Amino acid sequence: MSMNSFGHLFRVTTWGESHGVALGATVDGCPPNVPIDAAMIQVWMDKRKPGTSKYTTQRREADEVEILSGVYEGKTTGTPVQLMIRNTDQRSKDYSEIAEKFRPGHADITYWQKYGIRDPRGGGRSSARETAARVAAGGLAREAIRALAPNLEIKGYMVQMGPRKIDRARMDWAEIERNPFWTPDAAAAQDWAKYLDELRKSGNSVGAVVEVVARGVPAGLGAPIYAKLDTDLAAAMMSINAVKGVEIGEGMGAADLSGEANADEIFMGPNGPEFSSNHAGGILGGISTGQDIVVRFAVKPTSSILKPRRTITKAGEAAEIITKGRHDPCVGIRAVPVGEAMMACVILDHLLLHRGQIGGQIGEHQGQIGA
Repeated sequence: MSMNSFGHLFRVTTWGESHGVALGATVDGCPPNVPIDAAMIQVWMDKRKPGTSKYTTQRREADEVEILSGVYEGKTTGTPVQLMIRNTDQRSKDYSEIAEKFRPGHADITYWQKYGIRDPRGGGRSSARETAARVAAGGLAREAIRALAPNLEIKGYMVQMGPRKIDRARMDWAEIERNPFWTPDAAAAQDWAKYLDELRKSGNSVGAVVEVVARGVPAGLGAPIYAKLDTDLAAAMMSINAVKGVEIGEGMGAADLSGEANADEIFMGPNGPEFSSNHAGGILGGISTGQDIVVRFAVKPTSSILKPRRTITKAGEAAEIITKGRHDPCVGIRAVPVGEAMMACVILDHLLLHRGQIGGQIGEHQGQIGA
């Protein structure tokens, strides 16, 4: 029974482990004639790769993508696209001392309970290194989206580190690329730098909240009941390593609102329906409204820390553990491009599903209201 794939028509299967020879993704269902080469995917890989600043793990990986199949003369052929990323900087000896112990907060104990075997080297399959394959697949998805919905834009950013949140009054999308935290608030970036420096030097870690927005999404993507766009987005984000919560639009905050406050009023604009607000996060009844699609997810603190924690051994004996090695003090930083990639894969999947069911050009039904 395989549980390593996601998507309906645009289907991604990831493979490989943190300390194996390589990892990657097999992408099936990508439309033919999509212009693509390794350099186009590498742009997104470079956002996620480790060792880019002192605030991420110092493991040095080039994360260079190799395209092994499904592309001919710079275009997809419609057959499976095989993407491979070689591991080049494994230090498996860092994990020799914990081979017999379970790390608190990690999947070590559940993998052992389910399979009776685990790969202790960096967590094996449960390592966040697996997300490199998702980012590669997301890079391919972005290029396919460009052909189907050229005005669609996907952007992710951090809105919270530990208890420290951004000031949305200072949000500037241009700022996201200027700081190591992918945050749209320059003042927050300065504050977080000092905060994370102290945590990193003390051997501790902290969680984060990442927001991903898709702009220019045509109305009509998704379907009731079991193929809701928000259902698939929530599942995609929840599948990212260390994610413990997902919100669409107002999310959990909707419980604080009255029906009057929460309802996004509708008006007829010059180019179709317009809304007074976007508490729904761009999705109603599982179907996109044409507004920005807004998703947030919470990432827990990195469990690999230099603080002693109590645990047990595989024999059931009490023990103490300190996780050595190179780890992110805030894994939420590198989760930003992963969230973007998952958004891209889901959006493309639903563009293809919409085209398959409705036919014609994507979004052509938006103009029927009031016609």
